Amino acid sequence: MRSIDKPYVLFVAEKMYLEISKIKKNNPEFSNINAIENFIGSKVYKEISSGQFHDKMLAKLNNELISKKTKKTVSNETIRLLEIQRDLVTKQLIQFPDLYYAKSHFPLEISQRAFDHLWRMCESYELWCKETNQAKLIVLKIID
Repeated sequence: MRSIDKPYVLFVAEKMYLEISKIKKNNPEFSNINAIENFIGSKVYKEISSGQFHDKMLAKLNNELISKKTKKTVSNETIRLLEIQRDLVTKQLIQFPDLYYAKSHFPLEISQRAFDHLWRMCESYELWCKETNQAKLIVLKIID
């Protein structure tokens, strides 16, 4: 069995996944698409898309220098990957809440890009769960 220690780069995917799962649980009639669309614009979405989520995590890691969970030093490469991820996430999840739909009711390109990024992050989280034999964590079943 592979290690089930979650890589730091999956923390944001897990946060998104858990929030989207809550939305779907609270709205059983929602599809995964509806749940993700409802996540866009939420408080957690704004925290992630603004870079605040990563900034808090990076500040905590920089202050600790050693992971409390693994008792290992957090490498400079890991810090740099998280910074790159933050920059990518803020670009992909750019916030234009009033422009989500055009008059034709099709998502605008920017909104579609945000949706696609959220979908891929959820897929990544489910693939990690599957790879580490933690199927019980897979709620949305996006990779099925």
